[in-house]
Amino acid sequence: MRIVVLAGGIGGARFLRGLKQAAPDADITVIGNTGDDIHLFGLKVCPDLDTVMYTLGGGINEEQGWGRTDETFQVKAELAAYGVGPEWFGLGDRDFATHIVRTQMLGAGYPLSAVTEALCARWKPGVRLLPMSDDRIETHVAVDVDGERKAIHFQEYWVKMRASVDAQAVVPVGADQAKPAPGVLEAIAASDVILFPPSNPVVSIGTILAVPGIREGIADAGVPVVGLSPIVGDAPVRGMADKVLAAIGVESTAAAVARHYGSGLLDGWLVDTVDAAAVGEIEGAGVRSRAIPLMMTDLEATTAMAREALRLAEEVRA
Repeated sequence: MRIVVLAGGIGGARFLRGLKQAAPDADITVIGNTGDDIHLFGLKVCPDLDTVMYTLGGGINEEQGWGRTDETFQVKAELAAYGVGPEWFGLGDRDFATHIVRTQMLGAGYPLSAVTEALCARWKPGVRLLPMSDDRIETHVAVDVDGERKAIHFQEYWVKMRASVDAQAVVPVGADQAKPAPGVLEAIAASDVILFPPSNPVVSIGTILAVPGIREGIADAGVPVVGLSPIVGDAPVRGMADKVLAAIGVESTAAAVARHYGSGLLDGWLVDTVDAAAVGEIEGAGVRSRAIPLMMTDLEATTAMAREALRLAEEVRA
């Protein structure tokens, strides 16, 4: 079985760990979000790609869900002593090494897809990890601060500001001019099933779909497309997805997110048992739906979620 997964950071990475357990013999290709990418201290940082790579490769800080395990922050402290910021983005010493290697390779002319493949050669995540594009894409958020509207990088909004103000707009800058990375459209076309894990539907999966050709490729693939709701009981499971959903006029409900993706793209949608009442509404919109436990409390629970997603895909196919 050939499975394609569109993935953001923590939620996508943890779901993938369960998917590998649920389908150990599957050929899994992960299309990773690069809209969160940012340049810091002269280095190219790819948070979502690295979170997938570290999580599946056994190097993630399990408590945080991001960054390296057994991390130290000596370089960060020294930079702060020199007055060099930003201090709000905490890169650890082990993590710095990844970004140095990536930046050196990019500077030598290698595309991000080739660099990601080289980094994964160390971590051996057990999946093929592709950036959504080799082109530079950065998600920016429009906010009103002190009576002035300005656009800031998504990382500043999410990490520094903790989404403490309403997002007025979310823009994946550069996406409209970008091309899918090599292998992305080919993997979609050759897939047997496509999964949307419980990642942020706006700034993770939504950004991937904003790259011209990817949404169209998925819609035309002719295979089941199944998603898992990141909204449980009208609230995001993790993070502040409700803030960016509001910016695009989508309610923070499992049914509203399903409608946002649309029946032209989505075939199946899993919601949590607390949202079982929404199943009829979702199926009325042309998307097959089931209610199951959707909290990734441990690997066993996450594996069960992945199995249910694959089961729903087979129902759709039949």
